Amino acid sequence: MADDQTLSNAPPRPREYEILDNIRHTFAEKGFDGASMQDLARAAGMSVGNFYRYFPSKAAMVEAIITRDLEDVRDKFTDVVAASDPLAALRCGLHARIAEECMGCPDAPLWAEITAAAQRKPEIGAVVGKMERGVQGYLVNAFALIAGVPEAEAARRFAAHAAMVVMLIKTTAIQAQADGQRCRSDLTALVQRMVDMILDEVSAAKAKGFDDARD
Repeated sequence: MADDQTLSNAPPRPREYEILDNIRHTFAEKGFDGASMQDLARAAGMSVGNFYRYFPSKAAMVEAIITRDLEDVRDKFTDVVAASDPLAALRCGLHARIAEECMGCPDAPLWAEITAAAQRKPEIGAVVGKMERGVQGYLVNAFALIAGVPEAEAARRFAAHAAMVVMLIKTTAIQAQADGQRCRSDLTALVQRMVDMILDEVSAAKAKGFDDARD
């Protein structure tokens, strides 16, 4: 079936998770265009016909991968919001994510392929964009708690802050992949300091008060 098939918003089922675990390496190794449905079905240990029952297109696979990863992101932000010090928890989590990306996380080749495919294929770009907006939304919610303002006000004031954090992490991952899956330690530290500046600006807004921000 065509890759431009309409994407479903339904979350992947557990069996699909198992299949995704089996095909991630093949997808990353051969690339979005290079990996055939036969290659992916073989990696999953299934017949092509049965494989199509779960994933009728490569776009559907990318959507399932992104949906699964967004669930992990949601769980991490749930922990941030529940922490006694949400700012410290968010700072620690973002620092760890940047360090992981700079060291070259195992999924870096896969995400490099997905990012490249998003530039060529509108349906993949739409799914990747949805993920980035989702992460930005979680950040804005955390910023609202940190700054002590309503979520709508946080979205107005801190949407650009959230977008910049996502951009920094995404660019760091791309740079690490280009450098052979490893960034220089000084670059890692610099990106972490830039994120700290963003978080400090959000935190400082709390002292100014919600009423001042509305003027």
